Amino acid sequence: MEESSETVVSKVGVRSSVIESLKGFSFSGVRIRKDELRNKLTMPEYLRLAMKDAIFEEDIDAGKRHYDVIAAGGHDAPPVAAPEAPVVVFINSKSGGRLGPELKDLLQDLMSEEQVFEVLKVKPHKFIQFGLGCLEMLASLGDSCAKETRERLRVVVAGGDGTVGWVLGCLGELHKAGRDPVPPTAIVPLGTGNDLSRSFGWGGSFPYNWKTAIKKTLDKAIHGPTCRLDSWNLVISMPAGAADLVAPHSLKRSEEVVLDQDLKIEGALPEKVTSYQGVFYNYFSIGMDAQVAYGFHTLRNKKPYLAQGPISNKIIYSSYSCKQGWFFTPCIADPGLRGLNNILKLHVKRLNSTTWEPITIPSSVRSIVALNLHSYASGRNPWGKLKPEYLQKKGFVEAKADDGVLEVFGFKHGWHASFVMAELISAKHIAQASEIRFELRGGAWKEGFMQMDGEPWKQPMNNELSTFVDIKRVPFQSVMIKGE
Repeated sequence: MEESSETVVSKVGVRSSVIESLKGFSFSGVRIRKDELRNKLTMPEYLRLAMKDAIFEEDIDAGKRHYDVIAAGGHDAPPVAAPEAPVVVFINSKSGGRLGPELKDLLQDLMSEEQVFEVLKVKPHKFIQFGLGCLEMLASLGDSCAKETRERLRVVVAGGDGTVGWVLGCLGELHKAGRDPVPPTAIVPLGTGNDLSRSFGWGGSFPYNWKTAIKKTLDKAIHGPTCRLDSWNLVISMPAGAADLVAPHSLKRSEEVVLDQDLKIEGALPEKVTSYQGVFYNYFSIGMDAQVAYGFHTLRNKKPYLAQGPISNKIIYSSYSCKQGWFFTPCIADPGLRGLNNILKLHVKRLNSTTWEPITIPSSVRSIVALNLHSYASGRNPWGKLKPEYLQKKGFVEAKADDGVLEVFGFKHGWHASFVMAELISAKHIAQASEIRFELRGGAWKEGFMQMDGEPWKQPMNNELSTFVDIKRVPFQSVMIKGE
């Protein structure tokens, strides 16, 4: 028996209604309506325009004219209320493949164009200095809406670990300047590894159903609980006159830094020193893993068309690992591929200790990593989940992102690292440290390789004079929003 046209239309209507209803719900079962979300996120127009003008003209007073229009209404003017959960988004639209620009357009639609910043056009520090500076200036004039917006503000970073670290570093300047509160930060993972995103429950990759998932992400960003994240200041002191260091974005040339005098240095010191400083949130490493990463990044910069996705990236990484002896080091006589103990001395301060302690580096170790998070190399945990009795025996504490210590471990060679990355075994545990000093002297090595949060570089070394790498925790902890 055939169904009537009215019955078919009715069924289609019901089915469409069900589908639309499901689209409006998050995975937690709570419906997220677009209009309601926009009302929570979007700042009043005069504040958006005031911040935009302040950033564009690099003058916090440039936006005052928009406030003056509101204030001119006098006591009879309708009050302007601050949004429940104002959000600004920093997006690296070059990340996320072809979807970056589309994501930017959707985010602007969900709040406003003025609250979504492309990091390559509006640098985060410009927003901090002039955008937030404008809000603070208006608040000082008695604008309660600007005051509450500044106090409630939350930040979302859509990008990889490098972009997240960049924004966190700029937000940390607020604390240094006494401009509290520092807005907490959520993440939309657009990078390759996304270890920061994984560590705080935001996932390891950009979701397939991102057009629906982004509403859920923003809802979590405004309601999610906050937690803390350590960051670590790294200082390189190298003999002046050595080969130039082509520094990554995370390292900046700095004034000469005085080394900790509590640790006696053997041998002569250079008359002049060149210093670089930077901050990392996840890891710093020396050795073979950094050498492979350097080769990969060099190739990608020269021939970007070869590395356009996670699969091609892994193939290139694997080829560099084999080419540079990562898997076949015992068969190769090149001194550049031998153990790090040939060129490296390690001293640490343990948690709650003021005394430097020398640490022996096993002769088999060809890569040393100082790790802050549980997530390394796209979600692996090379330190491992250690049993209480082992922790007690070694004098270790349970690893956390805000415990004030770094986990220092080593990889012996590629096969060892492969088993560690598969989480079949743990890495070679070396130490836990609240402060670290690496001392490098070349010997047969002319250069070494280092990396910090995925940014590698070639480090020149001197045969007679040491290069020092000092790592110390930044006193201020970043405020993160938990995604789960």
